[in-house]
Amino acid sequence: QVQLVESGGGLVQPGGSLRLSCAASGSIFSVYDMAWYRQAPGNQRELVATITSGGTANYADSVKGRFTCSRDNAKNTVYLQMNGLKPEDTAVYYCYADVLRRLGGRRNYWGQGTQVTVSS
Repeated sequence: QVQLVESGGGLVQPGGSLRLSCAASGSIFSVYDMAWYRQAPGNQRELVATITSGGTANYADSVKGRFTCSRDNAKNTVYLQMNGLKPEDTAVYYCYADVLRRLGGRRNYWGQGTQVTVSS
């Protein structure tokens, strides 16, 4: 069994910063790509950032220059540093991981989601 546990969401004023974390645990042999998605009320889930096991990150145009995605492979953890937050960044943020399990092969997993609210 593999779990993704997120933390770091909350309420922040426009222009502020938050750092999200997502740790994968369980019967893990290796973690391939990890990613952050978000979903605002009434909207579809959208990709925010992806990061390869080698540390190469890609971003949605809407967050480029403001968000930074990183990971610690030894801890199977992915981070999302969010700076210059805007009200339109308000959403539930979900992490994603492509995991090779010790038993049972490869499978994708999702975190439970963490709320980010940007408001004055």
